[in-house]
Amino acid sequence: MGSNTKLSGSSNPKYEIVKNITIDIKTELEDPMMNTSKCNIYRVPCNLRKLNEDAYTPQLVSIGPLHYDPKELKPMQMHKLHYLDLFKERVKGKIGALVKFKDFLEEKEEDIRQCYAEKLLPEITPQKLVDMMLLDSVFIMELFLRIQEKKEEENSDYVILKQTWLNKSIQRDLLLLENQIPLIILEELYNSVVPASVNKRCRFIEVAYNYFKCFHPYKQDSDHPEPSSGFEQVKQNWKNNAPLHFTDFIRYFYLCKEMTGHQKVSSSCVLRTATKLQESGVSFEKVTDRSLADIKLEKVKILSWFLCLGCLPKSSYFKARLQIPQLKIDNTTECVLRNLIAFEQCHYSDQPYICNYVSLIDSLIHTKDDVELLVEKEVIVHELGSDKEVATLVNSLCKHVVVNKTCYNKITYDLNKHYQNEWYRTMASLRLVYFRDAWRASSTLVGIAVLVFTIFNFCRVVRLVLDLDQRRP
Repeated sequence: MGSNTKLSGSSNPKYEIVKNITIDIKTELEDPMMNTSKCNIYRVPCNLRKLNEDAYTPQLVSIGPLHYDPKELKPMQMHKLHYLDLFKERVKGKIGALVKFKDFLEEKEEDIRQCYAEKLLPEITPQKLVDMMLLDSVFIMELFLRIQEKKEEENSDYVILKQTWLNKSIQRDLLLLENQIPLIILEELYNSVVPASVNKRCRFIEVAYNYFKCFHPYKQDSDHPEPSSGFEQVKQNWKNNAPLHFTDFIRYFYLCKEMTGHQKVSSSCVLRTATKLQESGVSFEKVTDRSLADIKLEKVKILSWFLCLGCLPKSSYFKARLQIPQLKIDNTTECVLRNLIAFEQCHYSDQPYICNYVSLIDSLIHTKDDVELLVEKEVIVHELGSDKEVATLVNSLCKHVVVNKTCYNKITYDLNKHYQNEWYRTMASLRLVYFRDAWRASSTLVGIAVLVFTIFNFCRVVRLVLDLDQRRP
């Protein structure tokens, strides 16, 4: 008891040190900037960043305060200032509205600051933050409008739109999680400052969609044109929760409005690989008219018992079909998916749809043989050097990603149950060996018919011989 009294006394120097530390920590926690209720723009967690730092770092243009004033990005500041002049020229009849927009930024400065999950650098004063938001939002707005109008001065030295590589690099930087400003700022600028001849035709979010739609799974080509209602389909995904910034907006490109029913991840959620599932009779089918995460398993329980007949024309009902929207992998895919995953890890821990999707694809792919199968079925189309590179890329995306819920629990359970059924594996073996295609199936059926006919004739001959023996005296 005596020792405890001495330890708690104010004269004890060790206690004084602990007391001071406790007070300092408490003061830091009470900093209003640590209020996470409004946060939606985050630093990428270090365990994810170290896997591929370039995927999260702007290469040409910095937006917002998290990558403030790096030397390698300074050249783009001149482009921003030039675009500010171009925007002033565009709204020359509404300069007063632009001044009011700056007043709006000054009024909302504290709310804007709280959108960032970390305390900003001391040199980013309130006025500095307002000026930064003004310059960045005007740059983005003028860029979007010029691309929408397909108009750029022929003799301009600022050729962002003329050089495809430059435009694509800026587009890539604008989707990065750490390179965001609140979308509400851009919407206010569009609604209050942009001339009515422009903003009455469509909302700003539609202008943003037209800029970023190359990241939409419905990538337009000659065989699969983008649906005319592409934006409306994306809009349905966020329901009452409007996008917070561009990273959040692009995340909705990959979702579907039916994505509900999250269940806790369990050991049974470990899925077999694509080649293993094929050995049990699972067929992989590409679809091009769904959101990327809209994966379904189609299976008629009774007919699937005869899945060896699935090679016959119009016999898809005999198959267990895993329908996967076509995934197109190019040089931007890793960057997009990594930033969406990082955002979900920070902000959507209860709705990790992109994490679930990537985890499911990762479960299907362990080796280049799995990729080769999915490429053969056109479920995956890629521009990388080899199938092995695709396998390496996919397997690296889920490292250090932690989720406790999945929206694919039922699909995983049904696929594993299908794989564990010995009858399905037997029928799958018959199909792969004797019914792989229509020609082999027809040859097998002819062979079976010949065998049956031979056995029938043999039995007939035997019976005739026995009858003759019985008739002999």
